[in-house]
Amino acid sequence: MQTEAIKQLHAPADDNVGITADDYYARGNAYRQRGDWQHAIDCYLEAISLDPNSPAVQAKQMLDNILDYYCKDIYNP
Repeated sequence: MQTEAIKQLHAPADDNVGITADDYYARGNAYRQRGDWQHAIDCYLEAISLDPNSPAVQAKQMLDNILDYYCKDIYNP
């Protein structure tokens, strides 16, 4: 699943039709592993919008906590 998510990281917008919450979650995980926090959060938010019970809820909360701890200036300029 991770390999497929990595292949889809930069898929054209037209290819995003029919992507499930699980696909966005896997894509978010692939971005997170690469250290691309913003794209990971965007994917997690898409997954959450499609399925409010997605594991992306916990993943996004985890990233929020990490960014809040390490990057306080992002939230409090």
